[in-house]
Amino acid sequence: MSLVVSLVVRRRCWTGVACGAYSFAMSNDGSSGGVQSVDRAISVMEILSRRGEAGVSEIAVEIEVHKSTAFRLLGALEARGLVEQAEDRGKYRLGFGIIRLAGGVNTQMDVPQRARSICERLAEEFRETVNIAVLRSHYVVNLDQVRGPSSVSTYNWVGQITPLHATSSGKVLLVHVNAEQRSRLLAEAGLERFTDRTVTSVDVLEKQLTRAREAGYAFTVEELEDGLNAMAAPIRSYLGEVVAAVSVSGPAYRFGEERMHELAPILTVGAAEISRRLGHAG
Repeated sequence: MSLVVSLVVRRRCWTGVACGAYSFAMSNDGSSGGVQSVDRAISVMEILSRRGEAGVSEIAVEIEVHKSTAFRLLGALEARGLVEQAEDRGKYRLGFGIIRLAGGVNTQMDVPQRARSICERLAEEFRETVNIAVLRSHYVVNLDQVRGPSSVSTYNWVGQITPLHATSSGKVLLVHVNAEQRSRLLAEAGLERFTDRTVTSVDVLEKQLTRAREAGYAFTVEELEDGLNAMAAPIRSYLGEVVAAVSVSGPAYRFGEERMHELAPILTVGAAEISRRLGHAG
């Protein structure tokens, strides 16, 4: 459990999602030693994971800080639901917020497995390549791929990072982060031009994202590679958060913009099925 706790906290900051223990530990410490505060907050959770319950004094001794510092750390963790006071007042234990965070990791790890049969069906129906992708830092990472019977490319996208602004999966994932985070992600990534049709204007991209939000899917027309089109729909976790995207890509001569719009309902239904397998009730 202690390993899960550490990985969860680190992962959420790396992916740009609201940073559990990192943000609140730094803001409550008040010192310039933000990294040290993060390390201490993680240590507190690991202690509680190992012991089950522990008091402020015990924690202070183990992490070698003053009791008041340990109390502030516990207070910050408690405010986020990551620890809670036990029936024996003065003792603390891990809170149910840990399950929420761990669920985010488990959900993304489960997506390819739970989506596989649906992706195979979609690849057969579209007769094109289907991919599952997630947000990592300011890129898109492809986790799984199924080739349809008409696929002409043998390129394996699994494990490859692709740009947010020039891929259908990236646009879907951008739609479902808040405006502040989207601006930060695009600033970090830049709007590199890959083809003559790559969108390199933030204003134009925002208009596309608005349309994608309304339609329930995003698409790209030769924006990453000449001759390659794609469309994608969001996959949601049991909490309703968008944790991945499922996309279909194919050659522009066969998988044109009109055809993508015609087939979009099949893709969005498939994405909804995957979401239900992850526990989403919507």
